[in-house]
Amino acid sequence: MAMNISNFFNLQNKNSKMSDFQDLEHIDGLSISSTSANLYDKARDDLVMFYFRNGASFASVYTQSKIVSENIKWNLNIKNKKIMALVINARNANAFTGKKGFDSLKEIAEDLSEKLSEKQIQDEENPERIKPNQILFGCTGTIGETFPKDKIINCIPDLISKIKYTQNKYIWIKASMGIMTTDLVPKLAMEECKIGNSNIKIYGIAKGSGMIFPNMATTLGYIFTDANIPSTILQKLLKQNIETTFNAISCDGDTSTNDMVSIFSTGKIKHPDIKNIEDPRLKNFGSSLHNVLLNLAKRVAADGEGASKFVTINVQNSKTIEDAKKIAFSIANSNLVKTAIAGHDPNWGRIIMAIGKANININLNKLSIKIGPVKIIDKGQLSNSYIEDDAKVYMREEKKIDIYVDLNMGKKNFTAYTMDLTKKYIEINADYRT
Repeated sequence: MAMNISNFFNLQNKNSKMSDFQDLEHIDGLSISSTSANLYDKARDDLVMFYFRNGASFASVYTQSKIVSENIKWNLNIKNKKIMALVINARNANAFTGKKGFDSLKEIAEDLSEKLSEKQIQDEENPERIKPNQILFGCTGTIGETFPKDKIINCIPDLISKIKYTQNKYIWIKASMGIMTTDLVPKLAMEECKIGNSNIKIYGIAKGSGMIFPNMATTLGYIFTDANIPSTILQKLLKQNIETTFNAISCDGDTSTNDMVSIFSTGKIKHPDIKNIEDPRLKNFGSSLHNVLLNLAKRVAADGEGASKFVTINVQNSKTIEDAKKIAFSIANSNLVKTAIAGHDPNWGRIIMAIGKANININLNKLSIKIGPVKIIDKGQLSNSYIEDDAKVYMREEKKIDIYVDLNMGKKNFTAYTMDLTKKYIEINADYRT
């Protein structure tokens, strides 16, 4: 089917090119649909559905914020191991909307399940009766606004009519753009691997640009695979890989009410049964899943609101991973460090400050710091080879900035990902609702 990709990109993401994205294709058992429910003042897709015509096993991790959105509450109540649809809306978080917001999701699920059941009768040899509790929701946007239930219900027929039983790169991009808020670019990733002799696809999309700091997952991320893996193992795999991916990024130090990362397995590939996470045949799948999650997480950090630099913070040779993580995020969440990077200023005193406020016992006589290839601190002293202009040139010319902190106290490492802090960040968030 011919599609005009030029219609997808607005002024914010006009610099995106098709070549920027991997060639995501079809995943058997998955159908995608996106439409406009007119949730924004301007014409754009803002409602996306992933439809699993024969069901999918799934697993999710959710925000640990003490205030959570109504869709998170809905999803946590889902006990079915087989999901038939995931519906995501932009513009409205359905957070701090109380019983009315929750009941809105119930009404949408009831209407959608009825119409998808009719679609099953039309298209399937062995149609299933889809139940409301087989539908998951993702919501993103402004907190505290009345959830637009009627707008969403009114466009469900259109959403169903636009179901695409086969996918291509264009459809994946369109879906990814449908869940964006302040994002500048859509975020997609893919890997292929083997379980036994069977070829497996792992595809993913994500959104996120602000209110990004982990206390579970950070942002919205959705992973899809044609492997046949039960929910219990998917849950273990997701938790196992989330800490060094979505839980390793920070844009502004704020945790959202709506954070969720989910994985869905359509079970369409007939590979050897996987009955436990220790199965050696699962090794390649786990590694590929990690790559997809990390790819998406990095894209979220790189697309942080107002970002001009993507920053990687490597804390090395710590006594514990937890100590390394605290120091890495202390640097990543420091506005003084982030503004220095924005200004191409190698003000390493701010890095020292951030290390100190992490409240981790370190041996200053062993501490080393580099910005990119430029060694600044060597075993607790200013390096004899340090030339500030070299660091300035690196920070000015490179779009990707690496900071290395070597504690020389152990063998544990942790890497965090963030962005710089520019005037644009203030502009975006000052004008978010206007």
